Amino acid sequence: MVKQKTIQNEISLTGVGLHTGKEVKMTFKPAPINNGYTFVRVDLEGSPVIEADANYVVNTQRGTNLEKLGVKIQTSEHVLAAFVGCDVDNVIIELNESEPPIMDGSSKFFVEAIEKAGIVEQEAERKYYVVKEVISFTDESTGSEILLMPSEDYQVTAMVDFGTKVVGTQNATMKNISEFKTEIADARTFSFLHELETLLDNGLIKGGDLNNAIVYVDKEISPKTMENLKVAFGKDHISVKPNGILDNLTLHYPNEAARHKLLDVIGDLALIGTRIKGKVIANKPGHFVNTQFAKKLSKIIKLEQRNQIPVYDLHKEPLMDIHKIMAMLPHRPPFLLVDKILEMSDSHVVGQKNVTMNEDFFVGHFPGAPVMPGVLIVEAMAQTGGILILSSVPDPENYLTYFMKIDNVKFKHKVLPGDTLVFKCDLISPIRRGICHMQANAYANGKLVAEAELMAQIAKKN
Repeated sequence: MVKQKTIQNEISLTGVGLHTGKEVKMTFKPAPINNGYTFVRVDLEGSPVIEADANYVVNTQRGTNLEKLGVKIQTSEHVLAAFVGCDVDNVIIELNESEPPIMDGSSKFFVEAIEKAGIVEQEAERKYYVVKEVISFTDESTGSEILLMPSEDYQVTAMVDFGTKVVGTQNATMKNISEFKTEIADARTFSFLHELETLLDNGLIKGGDLNNAIVYVDKEISPKTMENLKVAFGKDHISVKPNGILDNLTLHYPNEAARHKLLDVIGDLALIGTRIKGKVIANKPGHFVNTQFAKKLSKIIKLEQRNQIPVYDLHKEPLMDIHKIMAMLPHRPPFLLVDKILEMSDSHVVGQKNVTMNEDFFVGHFPGAPVMPGVLIVEAMAQTGGILILSSVPDPENYLTYFMKIDNVKFKHKVLPGDTLVFKCDLISPIRRGICHMQANAYANGKLVAEAELMAQIAKKN
């Protein structure tokens, strides 16, 4: 079991927002289990909280931007990537502006702050989404595509091709999240000269300088553009290096652009809210395709969780066989409707029944079309729950169980001869005075076939 993690101490960083150019203070704080990543705007009344959730993505121009009830967080991806890369599950990120500081355009300084704050395990199990089949999303307008396929570890490959000689075709791969800190975290954001001109004309990248963004020169620089760049970056002299980037900066890696795109993928997919065991292959990734895929996968995960069918080894030696069940329950054939008890704790029990054509009820229900009566499925769930409640007393053979209430009964699929029924009963509230209130579900053929909310009471035999 892998436990959830948070940071040990709070820690703050200061800098400027890339697009706003405003001074900003960002503070990382420990968070409780199952908190995930949450942003808090401490500069606004009531300190509103914006969860790192793909459903809050409203814009992906020059970064992944979130908005909840009118409250915004800009360029969230580099910070989120750092927490995923440092294997941290829960953290509160306080900001006094809408945009985290750009720092050097990578996740490096955030990683350093996280490590300085320390990382601690929490008393809760980390939940994973285990990929079982290929899931994909394609942006038809750009040809960008993301594939997710089964893998034991979280792996990411990014492939970029901007159709320009200055960058060329680049690939980057992270085979394990442990590689993030040393191979990916310091890959900086980048822009092309033609994009830079548009951004400058629109009053954006106010916090940019030649130390927090790589600028690839993909066209000849006009004298006017050169003067604008000098003013924007506060430099007396700007030139282009032989490798096609503006001066004052040296690439960390020949494929730094691909590594940064990989970093962005990790940050954007953090918005899914669940750790992934699978391999991501991102072809021409960008914030739009990344976040659209995150939304799609988030929906898939929620749907599967809602309809999740528990899996049990039906061939394993049972906790209780039919003899032990008969020693506890007063029911006898043909009204004993549970054959085995597979699991049991203080709050749940799992039972099994093999449905055969020899069942007495199939004689009349229905001739030529045998279907197990729904009321008997409910009774079988109740008998399974009866094992749980009778286990709470030292002398169960001296007690009988009686129904008190049945609510919210639903039958979803037919149960036929040859089916194996598995019943799972979970306590809704602790057993008190011999009263048991439980949620009961019945499964067969990998589907939920029936559910009900049951209440029963045990009473001593006369």
